[in-house]
Amino acid sequence: MALIKTVRGNTPRFGNNCFLADNATVVGEVVMGDNCTVWFNAVVRGDVHSITIGNNTNIQDGAIIHCTYQKAKTVIGNNVSIAHNAIVHGCTIHDDVLVGMGAIIMDDAVIGSNSVIAAGAVVLPGTQVEPGSTYAGMPAKRIKDTSEEMKAVIQRTARNYPMYAEWFK
Repeated sequence: MALIKTVRGNTPRFGNNCFLADNATVVGEVVMGDNCTVWFNAVVRGDVHSITIGNNTNIQDGAIIHCTYQKAKTVIGNNVSIAHNAIVHGCTIHDDVLVGMGAIIMDDAVIGSNSVIAAGAVVLPGTQVEPGSTYAGMPAKRIKDTSEEMKAVIQRTARNYPMYAEWFK
């Protein structure tokens, strides 16, 4: 069973039909929308500030969602995929975004809708990712517009993860 823990009087709250893998951890001031999934070894740690997650968002294996004490909360929109081993820290991610495997998004960054953060990219603090952009590299830079094909991948991935979760129930 997933570790769900109250911290400083804040207990995580979940929408309808959420899936938490057996060894996922969700603690503190976390509010999660409907049809979200948190996968194996993922951590959503709302101990030092709030974390708000929209609907149909998946947090894949080994990903870490955190914030900065008294400074930077984390807000994640709808239809967002946070891939394996990504770190999302004290930032805002708008709707319909794919964060690639091992990517890092740092405090006060804002990721616009229909964007892709490539695998291994490091989005520095305060970076503003324009909607419909693909960013890659260390530090992450805009490399192109997000193609229509990639926008379809973003949507398909967000739709598929609740289906995958049903296999484990």
